[in-house]
Amino acid sequence: MNAPQARKYKIGKYDIVAQPAPGSAHMLRYTVLLQGRRLGAQLSVPCESDCQFMESPPPVPPLKIFSVIYRPGRPKKGTVRPSSPDGEEGVSVPWSIKGQRRY
Repeated sequence: MNAPQARKYKIGKYDIVAQPAPGSAHMLRYTVLLQGRRLGAQLSVPCESDCQFMESPPPVPPLKIFSVIYRPGRPKKGTVRPSSPDGEEGVSVPWSIKGQRRY
């Protein structure tokens, strides 16, 4: 089986180098260059908008730090559970049968 050869072509102002992907017999890795500087590479044929995205990606918002103390939806320690008006214990589920005991 013949391995694909490296090819070079341009899309707008970007140079694309297509060369065989490592570990594959037929796939190509497309490396995007701008004025000799490597912007990135992908395994599918890039279009000009892909190249622009590699050149200047959008800003990413900062990550929110996960805190073990932050527990949304849970009552604070020391609070008293509200009693239901029906006098039933447990969580009310709309599709459950009233008075049914499980297990």
